[in-house]
Amino acid sequence: MSENTVGLVGYGLYIPKTTISAAEVAAATGGKWTEKAIREKLGFDQKSIPGPDDGTQEMGARAGLDCLARTGYDPMKIDVILCIGEEWKEYPLTTSGIYIQERIGARNAWAIDVQQRCCSLLAAMKMAKDMLLADPDVRSIMVVGGYRNGDHVDFSNSTMSMMFNLAAGACAVILERGARKNLLLGTHVITDGSLARDAGCRIGGTVAPITSENLAQAYKSLDLLDPEHMKNRLNDVSMPNWFQCIDRALEKSKLTRKDIGYLAVLHFKPSMHKSLLEQLGLREDQTTYLRDYGHIGQIDQVLSLHLGLEAGKIKPGTVVCMIAAGIGYAWAASVVRWGEL
Repeated sequence: MSENTVGLVGYGLYIPKTTISAAEVAAATGGKWTEKAIREKLGFDQKSIPGPDDGTQEMGARAGLDCLARTGYDPMKIDVILCIGEEWKEYPLTTSGIYIQERIGARNAWAIDVQQRCCSLLAAMKMAKDMLLADPDVRSIMVVGGYRNGDHVDFSNSTMSMMFNLAAGACAVILERGARKNLLLGTHVITDGSLARDAGCRIGGTVAPITSENLAQAYKSLDLLDPEHMKNRLNDVSMPNWFQCIDRALEKSKLTRKDIGYLAVLHFKPSMHKSLLEQLGLREDQTTYLRDYGHIGQIDQVLSLHLGLEAGKIKPGTVVCMIAAGIGYAWAASVVRWGEL
């Protein structure tokens, strides 16, 4: 068995059963958006939202347990947990990875939280592969975490319409050195610091702490802090950066765009989704549009992988290209060759 390979042993998911419909979101905008516009322009009919017990850390733990159940993997074999759960969680300043470690019984592991917003999964998978190949003491890593940043969205704020699709859920993947299936090949990540503070929560940090006066605003204060700059900058660089990530990840994998069999892509507006497929030369049946889920941040790629496998779109030998983008701003692409070697 080659020690120079890293592959996905398997994955897990947790998607809350609670949902909100496009009609309900339209009503929450106070008439600024219609149900039809949300369905057609924003591209979701419904999205998952957290139930009363769906904290970010607990959802991550449930996805981790689902991963162990699907694979039959012994949690005591896990050496490291890289947690990609969001900062919005049950208790501030607690480490989500360590909570998940205890919940899933991975007592031989050590855990750390890593963050790159909606690019966190792909960035953490690259970190996991690099660790597995560099450290002989590390043979197995779980990348895991939950997401529910939609809690901070104010639907009456039309400036935030690009984030009306934010949903809730969690995912987990186990990566192992010496794997002979589902090989993780190349990954490429780009970040652009000029956009670092163009979006975020206005209230709740050290600059604008939560007070008794701003409490009503604080928990719905996710906003575009510099919308004009963000819009203009993204128009200039977003697609070129994505294609650079895709092409470099493929190049590192010794593949080309023609080799892509399935695109595991985040949820975003249908027009952009269609344009991306056209420029990559892909058909609609080579991806899954997450119309019934919304955008679950860094969870989207594993959800898409799962749905692609269920629908028979991914078969042994299929080259899966996972792509992501996150506030900050970050773009990433990872290539996985699905199935046994």
